[in-house]
Amino acid sequence: MDSLTNNPFLLWLVISIAVGALAWTFLRKELRARAILYSSFLIACFVSMWPLQEKIKLGLDLKGGMHLIMKVVTDDAFRATVSDGVSLASSELGRAGMPGAKVAATGIDAFSVEGIEPARMKDARTTLRDFFRSIEWNMSETTAGFSIKMTDPYKRVLKEQTVAESIRTLERRVNVLGVTEPVITPHGSAGDQILVQLPGVTDVARAKDMIKRTAQLSLKLVENEASSRELLLPPGQTEPAPNMEIVSGAGAEPGTRSFYLVRKEAVITGRDLKNARPSVSGETGLPDIQFSLTPTGAQKFGQATGDNVGRRLAVILDGSVESAPVINSRITDQGVIQGSFSQEEADTLAKVLRAGALPATLNFLQEQTVGASLGRDSIRSGVMASAAGMSFIGIFLLLYYRLAGVNAVVALLANLLILLGAMAYAGATLTLPGIAGVILTVGVGVDTNVLVFERIREELRSGKTVKTSVNNGFDRVWITILDTHATALIAAAFLFQFGTGAIRGFAVTLVWGLIANIFASYFVSKFLFEWVLGDRKVDTLSI
Repeated sequence: MDSLTNNPFLLWLVISIAVGALAWTFLRKELRARAILYSSFLIACFVSMWPLQEKIKLGLDLKGGMHLIMKVVTDDAFRATVSDGVSLASSELGRAGMPGAKVAATGIDAFSVEGIEPARMKDARTTLRDFFRSIEWNMSETTAGFSIKMTDPYKRVLKEQTVAESIRTLERRVNVLGVTEPVITPHGSAGDQILVQLPGVTDVARAKDMIKRTAQLSLKLVENEASSRELLLPPGQTEPAPNMEIVSGAGAEPGTRSFYLVRKEAVITGRDLKNARPSVSGETGLPDIQFSLTPTGAQKFGQATGDNVGRRLAVILDGSVESAPVINSRITDQGVIQGSFSQEEADTLAKVLRAGALPATLNFLQEQTVGASLGRDSIRSGVMASAAGMSFIGIFLLLYYRLAGVNAVVALLANLLILLGAMAYAGATLTLPGIAGVILTVGVGVDTNVLVFERIREELRSGKTVKTSVNNGFDRVWITILDTHATALIAAAFLFQFGTGAIRGFAVTLVWGLIANIFASYFVSKFLFEWVLGDRKVDTLSI
């Protein structure tokens, strides 16, 4: 029995065979094929959505959780691209025999090249033009050299890529949290906002920390360390050399801060990580993070550490030095990040590093937390509203259309069964506006039944027989049913395509409900009439 309930296909097959056997035994020949086809379809819908609380996925407003709108600081991506350009230009000019060239950023989207002999200016431009294409960078002459600036189309592409990469990184981080059916999608018309909905999240602070943390990791060689920034600079200078930078971070003694003069070019970065996991140091007994590198990263790390044994290597996370250990020997594909972490912080950081660094900073623009109790209240209210609506409509149909009203109620129940089964099978998420869509679907189903029944009444008043009236009633409103449902489907499709959040939830249930209603209110209802009337002569119809 357990194997049967745990295998939906086998369960559907067994029930369908049993129902099909009954239909074949007790129904008239002309109804058997339709009975088996319709019942198999309805059984499949039932199997796909049962048990309801496990198969129907609930949205944020029903399950509770977090709703965030964040802005991607795309200027960070421009700065990072310019920084890469500065490093590349400096390296290539050095290889071309111009090591004295001074390359420095002049803004978030441009950098300058100076200090080149006038006779070598043409060679410098030719060298850099191979790496900075004209469709991405504008190169113009200045009095001291030339300037290289990103083009507007390239900035738009970078902006789109940054938002897309941020979404992919957030998806990986949310997967680590174990959230089911999260919503992570672009938001707004500016093109730099992201909507994040996390149903079922209870630890809001940890989720926000994991989502927002940039997790930019780099390991750089240390040139010097001092207690203040000024002590690291030569007399009379306010900035370090172009290939150096000053980063602050943890000092040698617990609770102290130091400043480190490090090389701008990183030995490895977070892109070279293959894995990261929380651990406990065997020396200090404190939490740390062990990491492993990709083959390319291991090759770079091994070369750098082998050439710099005895020097210090700064582990920089999000612009702050976490530790600066001495390189005692060549290291290849394994390493450790030590710092003043708690066990939970080490665990969170390891997960963030595994998911990858964000390409830019995220700023929270809007934050809402929906409690689980509020979600349960919403479900209760929605179910009560649906039940009340169904009860009222069912009573009305029975009182107004008498026994024919039973046919309409069965068709409505079949409509709801198909709707819920389709949502469960497709993995659609039910939201509070979606429940409103379910209620509207019930209303549309009643409207379809009213069209059919009133047409049957007209045929009976004109003196037609019962069976002829029923057939004419269904056949002559078929085009009307298709027209009304087609226009409603078009409207629902536009709502789904251009709407967001609650509007899309409403559109999903409306689309499935309209499709289900065509089948239930026409084909199932007509089949029930034919089954009840049979092949005997019937003089009156309770309608």
